[in-house]
Amino acid sequence: MEEEKAGYITQEETGEEAAIDEVEGRVESEMKRIEGAARESVGQGIQDEAVEREGRERREEGERELDEQSK
Repeated sequence: MEEEKAGYITQEETGEEAAIDEVEGRVESEMKRIEGAARESVGQGIQDEAVEREGRERREEGERELDEQSK
């Protein structure tokens, strides 16, 4: 059994992220973008500049994170 394990290199040893961790980060960034866009729309609808600005900032933050992850 030990001989079989000797030929494998783990993701931890290579410093590579697990695929599920990559997806999780992307999903969180996408949710920020969606939530921000929704808040921005609500702010426009109720004519509240503070809510609109907060939504725009959150949307832009999500977009930046998605751009960084795709590089």
